Amino acid sequence: MEENKRFKLGFGLMRLPRLEDGTIDVDQVSRMVDLFLEAGGTYFDTAFAYPGSEEAIRKALVERYPRDRYTLASKLICSAGDTDAEKAKKELEISLERSGAGYLDYYLLHALQRSNYKLYDEFGLWDYVKEMKAKGLIKHYGFSFHADPELLEELLTAHPDVEFVQLQINYADWENPGVNSRRNWEICKAHGKPVTVMEPVKGGILADPIDTVKAIFDRENNGMSYSSWALRFVASKDNLLTVLSGMSSLEQMKDNLSFMKDFTPLSEHEEEVIREVQKALDADKSIPCTACHYCTKGCPMGIPIPEIFTVQNRRKGSPEFRTKREYVIVTQGRGKASDCIQCGQCEAACPQHLPIISLLEQCRELEG
Repeated sequence: MEENKRFKLGFGLMRLPRLEDGTIDVDQVSRMVDLFLEAGGTYFDTAFAYPGSEEAIRKALVERYPRDRYTLASKLICSAGDTDAEKAKKELEISLERSGAGYLDYYLLHALQRSNYKLYDEFGLWDYVKEMKAKGLIKHYGFSFHADPELLEELLTAHPDVEFVQLQINYADWENPGVNSRRNWEICKAHGKPVTVMEPVKGGILADPIDTVKAIFDRENNGMSYSSWALRFVASKDNLLTVLSGMSSLEQMKDNLSFMKDFTPLSEHEEEVIREVQKALDADKSIPCTACHYCTKGCPMGIPIPEIFTVQNRRKGSPEFRTKREYVIVTQGRGKASDCIQCGQCEAACPQHLPIISLLEQCRELEG
């Protein structure tokens, strides 16, 4: 099939819609699944570490469609201090039980970065996924990656039988030295490894970008959403397995399908618009947090780091915003920025490699 005619959108299941009680809205997810499959989509991406996601997709997809209608990906995560080899290997069994899928089409060693990649060797997880593939419990295995090009090169050289790599790629991080989207993509291409893209809209940041970016896109007057620019930028690249969009509402699904069902790559003029937007982002000083919450899991002080960063960003962008009150709301019953003991676990866990400790110090002024 011609590259640009292949259905490139994948359904990321990290940020599914939730009801008021905090549980996943399975009815809405089911309607999203229906639209996705009807449009020609097949790739669904969940993970052991996504709360409720694997169970929700069992109800919304696995129990409602034959197994050959879709492909399902999940992930095994390994973090220092909270797991061991036995627990890590148990994750696949639990994921299969939660999802009811019988097998996983794609299985990933999850979120490899400098702080944890050696654990995957120490626990024998590279050999483990190959054993599970031989048993038919997974069809393809790879890894998701949040680190520097040097480590990616090292991993692909050490594990040449890896079948694909999941990378964070978006126009904001294309040349970002903390993420290295472009360089990491080039390395995968040189090794002949197709790429599954995560965070093409950077956790929703590029769906509702800063005002200077909105002004540039609005000038084009093409009626397209801000998300469409972000997704089409990534989908216009080659050597891609799929582009995951973490859709959290039926409306987002409809919007994504409106331009990804019959995908058209960016024109040269549109590429120039993106370059102008990248310059505008380089001049912005907002905190580029994607609210993945990996940083909060092990915080000994219970600090809601992403929520505090959101308040700080709104303060910078809208002086009239009632930041003091908003700060009190998001920290009520939890830790404040000033409670940080600088243990560093958050920075080790952050996929964006943000200097969280120093950023929290800046946010202390919200408490005054």
